[in-house]
Amino acid sequence: MKKYILSSLTVLAAVTLFTSCNDMLDTDPRVTELTAATFPGKPADVEALNAATYSIMNTLGGGDQSGLCNNPFYWWSLMSDDCYGSGGLQDNVAKSLHHFTTASANQYEQDFILLYGGISRANNQIETIDNVEWTDTQKAQRNQLLGEGYFMRGLYTMWLTQMYGDVPLITSTVITDEMQEEVSAEEKIYPQILSDFVSAKNLMGGRNPGSGHADKFAAEAFIARAWMFWAGFYKKVGELKNGDATMELVEQEGCPAGSKLSKAEVIAALQDIVANGGYKLCEDFRSLWQYSNSLLWDEAHDGVGHAYPFIADMKRENCFDQPGMGNGNTEEIFQIQFMNASKWAIGGTYNNPRMYSNYLSCFWGLRNGATNDNGKRSKTYPFNQGWGQGTPSNNLWDDWTDAERNNGNSYTDIRKLGTLIDLDNELEAYTYEKDDCEESGYAVKKYADVNLDACAADNDSWWSKCEGYTSSSLDNKQQGDHFEDFYLMRYADVLLMLTELTGDPWGMNQVQARAGVPLTPYSWTNIQNERRWEFALEGLRFNDMRRWSGKDSGESSYAAKALQAQHGKQIVCLGQKANKRTHQHMTCSWAKRYADTNGFLPKPEAQITLMNNKMKQNPGWDTNTPASEYTYKVLY
Repeated sequence: MKKYILSSLTVLAAVTLFTSCNDMLDTDPRVTELTAATFPGKPADVEALNAATYSIMNTLGGGDQSGLCNNPFYWWSLMSDDCYGSGGLQDNVAKSLHHFTTASANQYEQDFILLYGGISRANNQIETIDNVEWTDTQKAQRNQLLGEGYFMRGLYTMWLTQMYGDVPLITSTVITDEMQEEVSAEEKIYPQILSDFVSAKNLMGGRNPGSGHADKFAAEAFIARAWMFWAGFYKKVGELKNGDATMELVEQEGCPAGSKLSKAEVIAALQDIVANGGYKLCEDFRSLWQYSNSLLWDEAHDGVGHAYPFIADMKRENCFDQPGMGNGNTEEIFQIQFMNASKWAIGGTYNNPRMYSNYLSCFWGLRNGATNDNGKRSKTYPFNQGWGQGTPSNNLWDDWTDAERNNGNSYTDIRKLGTLIDLDNELEAYTYEKDDCEESGYAVKKYADVNLDACAADNDSWWSKCEGYTSSSLDNKQQGDHFEDFYLMRYADVLLMLTELTGDPWGMNQVQARAGVPLTPYSWTNIQNERRWEFALEGLRFNDMRRWSGKDSGESSYAAKALQAQHGKQIVCLGQKANKRTHQHMTCSWAKRYADTNGFLPKPEAQITLMNNKMKQNPGWDTNTPASEYTYKVLY
């Protein structure tokens, strides 16, 4: 069996070496004994800085603060029409996020701090790289590390501004008064983001599969994702096949003076990935997800104990833990990787002890059973228990089912049950918790932790049976043993972005063929639907909705109408399904909350104060909006 459990003392050492305080802009990733004049002094020092820059991704992907997983893509899933907040009675943070409300002034502060910390580390890496006296033979290494610094700065800045809107643009470790002022995302921040990705593309080398590091092709893919959001949301281009927008870039190493970026350059970057990247779609969509591991496949065929029929028809060589599948698979372009080094404690802003585990698997896990019956394998096999937050919405299932029956051409999309657990039909013994809030009857299958008959206990994870496994310091397999890569960019996205930009259905048809659904011609509706089905619950839906709507598009926009369609759906609440309808935890509609906020979160009040009020609160969260509309309303 392929070895899947990462173990890296180098990464651990790098992460613990560098410290940062909690103030938004007061971060210094260098240890106090070292100065910019002496560190970094050799290539290995820059590698350590690079590891520290990347480690912020782990804290985002594996961290847990204030009852909410730090992962931005989890936040965006909860904010979309594909998820409810759900969870238990006490899980008001998740429910308030789903309703575009807040239960406290600084509820969404953690990612704000973490992303600026990552930007600070990337700035330090960029500024100090030539402290090292690089030889001619080390130039490629130097350029790769510099390119990764630019790439990570662009990535963290993009996530920051997509979450919080106009913010201070920090491009140096020396923070000037001018730099502390918030600036326009449209006019200042996105040109810097795209310039960073262009620098990264021109500095970094080709594909480096399985390393967890960015490369030229990752930069090209994110050039497309960032430009498409800027053009769609800010420039309101609408259907990108028919529109264009040109951006003037910022001069810096790897991005020459006078550089511009239009749709033609974006298309060329995606075409380079297709022609030269060496990526290909996995033959079976299920190969991407850990529920298709060979250990579970064997149990489906051994005739003993439980069996999981959904993967019984797979080829064993396509199972998640087989060569070319799962972690490090042939379509994985960029991802967050994890390893078994988690600890139980929650505290620690930049070095969260749970950061090495893909904690999303725990948040999305099944909230099953009556009192003292939680997590019984007989109730949930082959899936494990968890917090039950962010359950898939009825809208996602219903809309998908409608698509399968479109125009009487009925078909089965393997991705629907490859993404969603149909609790009432797949898990016949499943029972709802008595304190469940706003459950749909469906659960997340992507990233869902898997149990086995072969596991020692009800709450063990299948990872404990993998080669290379050692028990983590957490000593709780159900909460600590989650090592599935979190996908940040898949080759399927490259193909669908190409179709959306060009109108050529070739890329979309490849994705459809892999799913076994009818091939369709290009239309804006077809590509919108295809992106929703392919990436459901991977966190892309919300920002797709925003860019298809355009900024300040009101309550009749694509996003506002899709969100409002959640209202009135039947739900399970407090263990009962009958006559329960989706509740709204605010005094206005979802459509109005989206229109008022444009999908941005509130800037943390503590950070606004820290900046001497140089930042302004976002619309929809400020004094121009009635507090009742953005204050979470407790219903149970």
